Amino acid sequence: MPGFVLHMSASVLCSHGGQAIPTAIVPRVLVSAQPVAVQGAPYLVAGCALPPPIVANGPCISGIWLAPSLRVKALGMPLLVAPSPSICAPSGTPMMVMAVQGRVIAM
Repeated sequence: MPGFVLHMSASVLCSHGGQAIPTAIVPRVLVSAQPVAVQGAPYLVAGCALPPPIVANGPCISGIWLAPSLRVKALGMPLLVAPSPSICAPSGTPMMVMAVQGRVIAM
């Protein structure tokens, strides 16, 4: 599925409003002057508003992308693209891409 390439400064949130930050980037490949995000390590989530256990599963701690780019890679790792499905742990809810560069599309 083609989509816009995610980069280090793309705005990604968990379903409860927590900010998600990539931990795997390739600084040698830039889009909009930002390093690209690749599949290889989860995103870290901070500021999730989901209540702790007893009321809910607890706040989102990390998130992974389930379907990265199939054809475009950076240093052998698939790039992450905006419409790709994702899941946060431990809540099981998806991450949402709020803002991303609008020039480079990967398939």
